Amino acid sequence: MKILKKIFKVFLALILLLVLSLLIIVAVDNNNTSYLKVNNNPTAKNNSYIIKNVNVIPMHIDTVLTNKMVYVKEGVIQQIADHIKVENIEIFDGQQKYLSPGLIDMHVHIWDKYELGLYLSNGVTSVRNVWGMPMHLRFKELINKDEILAPNFYTTGPKLTGPEFIGDDNLNLISPEQAKENIKRYKEKGYDFIKTYYGLSEDIFDAVLEQTQASDMDIVAHPSQKVPYSYHFNPQIKSIEHAEDIVQQPLEYTLDTVKLKAVISNFSNHKNTHFCPTLTVYNNIYQMIIDDQILSSEGLAYMNPLLKEVDSKAQFDRWQNTKLRDENIETTIKKQHDFHLKIIKELNNADGVIICGTDAGIGVTLPGFSLHKELAFYKEAGLSNYEVLKTATINASKTHKIMNNLGSIEVGKTANFILTKDNPLSDLSTLQKPSLVFIRGRKLDRQQLNNFNQKAKNRSNLIATGLRYAENMLFEM
Repeated sequence: MKILKKIFKVFLALILLLVLSLLIIVAVDNNNTSYLKVNNNPTAKNNSYIIKNVNVIPMHIDTVLTNKMVYVKEGVIQQIADHIKVENIEIFDGQQKYLSPGLIDMHVHIWDKYELGLYLSNGVTSVRNVWGMPMHLRFKELINKDEILAPNFYTTGPKLTGPEFIGDDNLNLISPEQAKENIKRYKEKGYDFIKTYYGLSEDIFDAVLEQTQASDMDIVAHPSQKVPYSYHFNPQIKSIEHAEDIVQQPLEYTLDTVKLKAVISNFSNHKNTHFCPTLTVYNNIYQMIIDDQILSSEGLAYMNPLLKEVDSKAQFDRWQNTKLRDENIETTIKKQHDFHLKIIKELNNADGVIICGTDAGIGVTLPGFSLHKELAFYKEAGLSNYEVLKTATINASKTHKIMNNLGSIEVGKTANFILTKDNPLSDLSTLQKPSLVFIRGRKLDRQQLNNFNQKAKNRSNLIATGLRYAENMLFEM
């Protein structure tokens, strides 16, 4: 008996040591992102000031307001005029540069705080996270308390799927009653939206629609193949994701322009349901096929190390192996990508509402940087620069009521800005390296933004990320 007690004590001591070690790993990772704390950024503390000599691109109208002054008080736009006089306030010179609304990425997967800095560095001042986990609620709390410099943060709960097992990262629903209870639970926890996913059958989908209406929660819909695509045009569903799902579902894996007309017509007739194409993540399949060195590229140094080791590698291996079996796969993927551009053009011509989303945080789709690639695809599809910018500003802000204070430079809106040397309505590429980024009125210069990039590059938080994902699996799924 004494031997068993000793063994038990040793075992217990090892467990406690393991738990302590894991807690230290998470604590160290949190400390390594302390550079994002507001208190550690003295130059970003002030959120009341006047910007003078600046050209304003308001984005709720297609114009440039030249040589204006903009008055911001406690992170909110108070006045835009030729002359503004306020006593005892900082005034800084916009040097005739261009002030645009901060960009919004409406489809991201966030894995750590480092990525929050990467988004800001790229002028992305708001994100919609669509794979909710407990860590995202903590991020959201820190941001809402104005404790860290990060984009405005909105998140769905965990992805809701039907009874069939699709993956351990989804909540499999087996009954309408279970669907309703989990939606209530996610509302109580503080998630902003519900994410519906692949495999939802009609009875469960109906229960989701009913309960989200009762709980006043919007739906972000990855289309379910268990119901017709047209089923997703419902007032509760504020956006439908992914251009490739149009090809896979209503077009039945064809590039059929006749069938596409019916889909475009539905979006045109249901303007409260926006379309989030995520062209970049699909095009990255093509990039993985043609570039067998992509995993060692400099850009991948900004990917979360766990995702790079697991998801990026798995996707790369999948498509490289597919190329060995199918010599036509490169052409097939490229043709479908080009068809996606046609979808964007046709939808825009029909006055459908397009919102910019990248699917950043999976595969080889980089946080922050990928948004500029996404915008370039919309431009390639034939949209004007103003129409392109609308997708990542005013269009995105109109998707959900809680985002209505974003997306344009107007009195009463949140002071999320980017300041660029050149006019993005003439040259979209100027958005890639903003001189200044303003987040809820707080001003970040290029040196700070470059530091955010450097801190995130080749980070070593694989185990910490794994622990946070394990937390999700244990307590949320």
